Amino acid sequence: MGYMTQISRDTVLRLAALSNLQLAEDEIDGLTDDLGRILAYVEQLDELDTKDVEPAYQVTGLQNVYRDDIVDAGDVTREDLLALAPSVKDAQIKVPKVI
Repeated sequence: MGYMTQISRDTVLRLAALSNLQLAEDEIDGLTDDLGRILAYVEQLDELDTKDVEPAYQVTGLQNVYRDDIVDAGDVTREDLLALAPSVKDAQIKVPKVI
């Protein structure tokens, strides 16, 4: 099978280095062939006429659901929350120093 774009062994080694991959010698040739086949497939896709095809921005059909952002203060007061804290100083929760 002839590829329109040839992938060299040096290219595979460079990609492996950039990806921080360590390839065994027997993996390099297989990966070279695999990448060549992938590029050949992508080049086939380039031949398709997509002039009249609408872009697909999402394919799930899901839509965002919005609601009004209403502040609900609830029934809990600041004092209620401070009473739950293990240590309080000057109406604030006291926490251990972090360095």
